[in-house]
Amino acid sequence: MSAAPNVASGAAAHDDGPRAVVIGGGFAGLATAGLLARDGHRVTLLERNDGLGGRSGRWSAEGFAFDTGPSWYLMPEVIDRWFRLMGASAAERLDLHRLDPGYRVYFEEHLDAPPVDVRTGHAEELVESLEPGAGERLRAYLDSAGRVYELAKEHFLYTDFRRPADLARPAVLRALPSLGPQLLGGLRAHVAARFRDPRIRQILGYPAVFLGTSPDRAPAMYHLMSHLDLRDGVQYPIGGFAALVDAMADLVREAGVEVVTGAEATRIEVEDAARRRRRRGRVTGVVVRQGGTERRLPADTVVAAADLHHVQTALLPPAQRVAESAWDRRDPGPSGVLVCVGVRGALPQLAHHTLLFTADWEDNFGRIERGEDLAADTSIYVSRTSATDPGVAPDGDESLFVLVPAPAEPGWGRGGIRVREGDGWRVEREGDAQVEAVADRALDQLARWAGIEDLHERIVVRRTIGPGDFAADVHAWRGSMLGPGHTLAQSAMFRPSVRDADVAGLLYAGSSVRPGIGVPMCLISAEVVREELRHAARRDALRAQRRGRSQDDDGARRGRVAAS
Repeated sequence: MSAAPNVASGAAAHDDGPRAVVIGGGFAGLATAGLLARDGHRVTLLERNDGLGGRSGRWSAEGFAFDTGPSWYLMPEVIDRWFRLMGASAAERLDLHRLDPGYRVYFEEHLDAPPVDVRTGHAEELVESLEPGAGERLRAYLDSAGRVYELAKEHFLYTDFRRPADLARPAVLRALPSLGPQLLGGLRAHVAARFRDPRIRQILGYPAVFLGTSPDRAPAMYHLMSHLDLRDGVQYPIGGFAALVDAMADLVREAGVEVVTGAEATRIEVEDAARRRRRRGRVTGVVVRQGGTERRLPADTVVAAADLHHVQTALLPPAQRVAESAWDRRDPGPSGVLVCVGVRGALPQLAHHTLLFTADWEDNFGRIERGEDLAADTSIYVSRTSATDPGVAPDGDESLFVLVPAPAEPGWGRGGIRVREGDGWRVEREGDAQVEAVADRALDQLARWAGIEDLHERIVVRRTIGPGDFAADVHAWRGSMLGPGHTLAQSAMFRPSVRDADVAGLLYAGSSVRPGIGVPMCLISAEVVREELRHAARRDALRAQRRGRSQDDDGARRGRVAAS
């Protein structure tokens, strides 16, 4: 339930500019609102929840603070690029720390040995110690990853593929002999052809999860992800991703954006939608519900930075809606069960980022894709932000965020909240049984694998989040945790466009559309939206200029006729 609406804006600006309404206050919505305001639009940003951030949530209790969304700060140059477009820099607005190690890994088949620490710049030494001779092969693998990453930034990320001929540029054509097989082949096979040791294969294959898919289903071109963590490195903003949200929100307000929280868009209005036989139309405004009442915001442009399925099946008028059956062929990507726990005492067994990998990945990912129950032990991710950020836990204690990738099944339900009181618990919200069972097993597994036998006894606060929460809180299609997965059919030009094909003035931003999943991708989508609007403005100006010339020519002809 939303509280009373909260409205905040920067200095009044762009009084004569075109009116834009941005739906959704996550990273994509914030980024788009800021860029459009800098371009002279009068922008109103609507967020249905009481706080900004979208999937990047925050929660605190009993002196512990948690990010409940993104936690890997990758592609820093992309994030800094947005800040610079806003007249600032990431270094100026954030306190960034490079993590060392970047992350730690526990392997199920090697629990009798110390975990593996993955350090930026030392990956070749690491894999050489795991598989003699693999160091040189990893160097070649990462060189390729770096080349594909640069190619992607130059030709595949900052574009909506409006001009297919752009893909025939010399750099792309030169890369085709190697890029073609990487598009058609899977990441798992690509890695397996180069490395034998299962630990190396898992380290190089797991980034597919960040893309909302599995190593089997991710195209091999996504081996570029290994360039990001093994060569570029992993950073962390003090205050977590909540600090990134706040920094972006400050810049957006400074640019003159009206930010309205506790305000849910209930309808996108389209001109003549009910009377047209064809689906085409033009946006005219957004109806928003605040505090139990509705009002209309007129708009020349609407940018829906919310879940694409929700927008296309619920917010558009019936004549423009996309049939539910059209979504049946799409892959929502995984959901997840999240567990936030405040723990008394130190946990040196865990790094800032820790991964626990089960031996049977085929079963692990297969259960998620088929919508089945997870095994007792499953691959999980743990974020111990208190390893780097003393402000997220009481002195000497730890804040842990545990992520268990799970099927996109909102029927699993929602999570709960409990706080320890003496020998028992005060239950503030009861979680659904399946979510709580997955959380219990994940904490059991973490305690056994990392050798923290008394973990359960030391937990003093606990919150769980399930697929049902993603569906309820951010309208996530099928409770997806990240957005539609990056399979071949949902990557690059095959991913939905930022432009609505049938409604002029309606654009999309965020993880549902191009270029895809992740905080940097959401910021890039904002740039793509801005460029589409600039292109439309140039096109309209050119048409007006041509109409003016045509009218002048007609007038001149009439004058000559009259004179004769």
